[in-house]
Amino acid sequence: MRALVLVIIALLALPGCSWLRGGEDNAEPPAELTDIVQQVKLTTLWKRSVGEGSKKQFVRLTPVVDGGRLFVADREGLVVAVDAESGKQIWKTETRAPVSSGVGVGEGLIFVATTEAEVIALNWNDGSEAWRSYVTSEVLGAPAALDGVVVVQSVDANISGLDAATGERRWIFDRSVPTLSLRGSSAPLVIKGGAITGLASGKLLAVELNRGLPVWETTIAVPRGRSELDRMVDIDGTPKLWADQIYTVTYQGSVAAVNGANGQIAWSRDMSSAVGLDVDFRQVYVTDDKSHVWALDRNSGASMWKQDAFNNRALTAPVALGNYVAVADFEGYIHILSRIDGEQVARTRVDDDGVLATPVVANDTLYVYGNGGALAAYRIEQ
Repeated sequence: MRALVLVIIALLALPGCSWLRGGEDNAEPPAELTDIVQQVKLTTLWKRSVGEGSKKQFVRLTPVVDGGRLFVADREGLVVAVDAESGKQIWKTETRAPVSSGVGVGEGLIFVATTEAEVIALNWNDGSEAWRSYVTSEVLGAPAALDGVVVVQSVDANISGLDAATGERRWIFDRSVPTLSLRGSSAPLVIKGGAITGLASGKLLAVELNRGLPVWETTIAVPRGRSELDRMVDIDGTPKLWADQIYTVTYQGSVAAVNGANGQIAWSRDMSSAVGLDVDFRQVYVTDDKSHVWALDRNSGASMWKQDAFNNRALTAPVALGNYVAVADFEGYIHILSRIDGEQVARTRVDDDGVLATPVVANDTLYVYGNGGALAAYRIEQ
């Protein structure tokens, strides 16, 4: 029953989906795109098709770049490694598993996880299978690995530490999950000696990497409201690290900067996001639950600018790209904004089936994986 509710909530978050009363759609429709002046050129370095994409399922299959390679997986279990510069395929592996997470990387391995609570590890070099292991429930956030431990958060709020060499469970950290939550979960951020992840309860948690013991736990948002829907404060985006600060945002709650050593909140302000944020040397970028894009001062949280031209277009989390910020939407458009004032400076379309997965940036290149399987690399030119 709870799984059904999660799916319903996920569908309601999409444009054009709403509660219907008397046969009328009461949701505000997505904003129509208007013509813009293309102030920079978004050059396509390469574009190819990789598998079936998300197969119209609500799963964010975010790719990952590592060591000059781009790794991506589709819903049917195809995992592909391509050369990040040229887009040429290096290897592909058919896992034949219902992949539900983005791709994780670490310890010489590539990781995907499934709706059936399975974590699959492939060798970085050739894609051969290293091991398979089960966790306690479905996994929606990409696994992460460091210092011989693979950290996985499942939708039942359990965090598991698996041995990177064998897949055997080394520890598990159990946390209760609210009655209702969004369909999504935070992917762990692994740092030396620890893992940091967001919970559906609105808390940010740090655990020891080797033993899974809690280091600190900080409340980012407190559930409020009379109904369970009103009280949802999920953290579904991956926490971001800059210097010694961790940045995170909750649904129907707050965006905050947290001291990575002790979990103390440096600043916090009201914000609601189900997709997450990014950070650069000066600003924090957030896509809120109305698909408005915000830039906040990294040190204080003060508003720098807000771009509301994409109202209800189901934007991805933003990604910082040099002097620009990139987001993608439900119709498959990529939008490039100025990091100075949020002005739209370029736009192109990557996949007619839309984009759910947050774009990825590496070496001044933007990589986007669309719902229909289109995978492309872009670079901004003046």
